[in-house]
Order: sequence, then C-alpha cells, then structure tokens
Amino acid sequence: MLGIKYFKADSSTFVIKTVNGKVRKTGKGLSFFYNVATASIAAVPVNAQEAPFIFKLLTADFQSVTVQGQVTYRVAAPEKMAEMLNYSLKNDGQSYVSEDPLKLSDRVIRIVQSIVQNKVQSTGLRDALKLGQTLVVLLREQLVGDSPLAVLGITLQDISISAVQPTPETARALEAEAREALLKEADDAIYDRRKSAVEQERTIKEAELQTELSVQQKEQEIEESRILNERTIQRGKVETERERLQAEIATETQRKELVVLNSENSRQQADAEAYAITERMKAFRELPVENLKAMALAKMEPEQLMAMAFESLAQNAGKIGELNISPDLFGQMMKKAVRS
Repeated sequence: MLGIKYFKADSSTFVIKTVNGKVRKTGKGLSFFYNVATASIAAVPVNAQEAPFIFKLLTADFQSVTVQGQVTYRVAAPEKMAEMLNYSLKNDGQSYVSEDPLKLSDRVIRIVQSIVQNKVQSTGLRDALKLGQTLVVLLREQLVGDSPLAVLGITLQDISISAVQPTPETARALEAEAREALLKEADDAIYDRRKSAVEQERTIKEAELQTELSVQQKEQEIEESRILNERTIQRGKVETERERLQAEIATETQRKELVVLNSENSRQQADAEAYAITERMKAFRELPVENLKAMALAKMEPEQLMAMAFESLAQNAGKIGELNISPDLFGQMMKKAVRS
C-alpha cells in the first residue's frame, strides 16, 4: 500500500512510535509497519558510547596546558532524551531529522570541559600537571545525581585522564629546572656523602684515640695493681719474717730461761749433793773404821767382795805360805758375767 513502510530497530536502539501525537509503542529492538503520513518514529541509541577529548586550558598562573582523556557514557532514560533532543527519523526510517543525535558527544564533552576548566583555572601550573587522578575523582562526583548529564537522561560509565601536559616551551623550561634541581640534589648528595665520610673518619679517629686512651688507662691500672700486689706481698714477707724472728726470739728467750733454770737447778742440786756429801763425810769421820768397812761391805756384790779379798791376799802375799783356789769359784763368776 502507498505510504505504508516497515521499520525494524536493533537491540541497542530504543524506539518510540507516535501516531497522531500519541505514543503507541516504546521499547528496544521493535519492528512494525507504520503509515508515513500519520506516524513518527524516534530512535535513541542506548548502547555505551566513547567520546575522546583534548582541552587546551590556562592555569591560575596563565600557563597553557593540554588535558587529554576520554569519557564513556550511555543513555539511561531514552524517553527523557527524546523529550530534550530531537531523535525523530525521516520518512525513510534511516536518518535523523535534526543534527541533535550527532552532537550528543559534543554536549557531553562540553559538560566535562566546564568542570575540568574550572579546576585547572584555579590551580597553578606545577599542581595542574599533577591533577590527573584528581580530575577523574572530581568528574565522577559532579557527573552523578542532579548533573547536566542526568537532565539529558545520560549516565556516566567511565572517565579517564590520560595526560596533562604543558606547552613544549614550558615543558623544556620545567625539564631544565627539574634537571638543575636534580643536579643540585646530586651535588648536595655528593657533598653530604663527603661530609658524612669526613664525619665518619673523625668518629673513627676519635674512637681509635678513645680506645688507645682506654688501653693506656687499663695498662696503668694493671701496673698500679701489680705494684700494689708486690707491696702487699713484700709487706706480707716482712710481717712473716718479723713474726719468725719474734718466734725465734721468744724461743731463744725460753731457751735462755730454761738454761738459767737448768743452771739454777743444777747449782741447787750440786749444793744439795755437796751438802749431802759433806754431811756424809762428817758422819764417816766420826764413825770407826771398822763400821765404815762393814757398811761398805754390806752394799757390795759378791764379785766386788771377791775382788777385795784377792786384793787383801795380794797385799799380804808375803805372809801366805800356800793358797788353793778351786776353779768352780771362777766358773760361777764367769757365768754371771755372761748373763749380764
């Protein structure tokens, strides 16, 4: 029939069919026949889309930087998107009536640029060059909830900042400055290392001197201890010798006293013996000779008596005519002598 056409959408396209100003069908991947004269079709892609961007911005200190990244988004509310933008198809069902669908990525990038620009313009160059991760966090916070993307029915899927770079001239200046700083740090490190080496050498020298001083003090203490020990030993020897001499003196004194005592005793004993002899001789002088002989004979042994008898015989030999002595007498005397 004239004016009747067939429309079929893929699964990633949300379709809104309107007939005479009233919505008849909505959904993804729809297929239907429609009358070109009375029906209109709006097709909103709901798949995720990527939009790369490069922004050239000025920092707070008026330095140019380039922010490069990519934003990934998708249409979460296609009915709202169809109300805000014109996604109607032409009668052929293939192309859009307006350029709004083609400029959607530009709208999203402008929203991202506004947020990034506000942050970069309030930051100095050095800090701006380190804003990569900070910008990612900031965009994720500001592109959710009641954000300009939510008004269009768009949700943010992902955002990445791949680079924040200055101009080549500024980069060379920063590189030179950083290089000079690194060289200065290297020089400082060399100076610190040499200073540390000198300090360590001084510390080692002081430790060696301290060790030598400690050794000398120990040697002095050992020598003083040795001298003190020798003095103690010498005092001990002197004291021992003194004690030995005192002991010998005491011994000699006791010996002297013993000799004196022995002399005194001997003298007294001699006096006593002399007195006894004197008295005995005095008694002997007063006694007759016969009594003295009898007393002497009474105390003599038989051998002594026989000897005196032979002595008397010898003295009176001229008066004796003949004398007979039996051998038995001498035999008895010899046996007694052998036994004794």
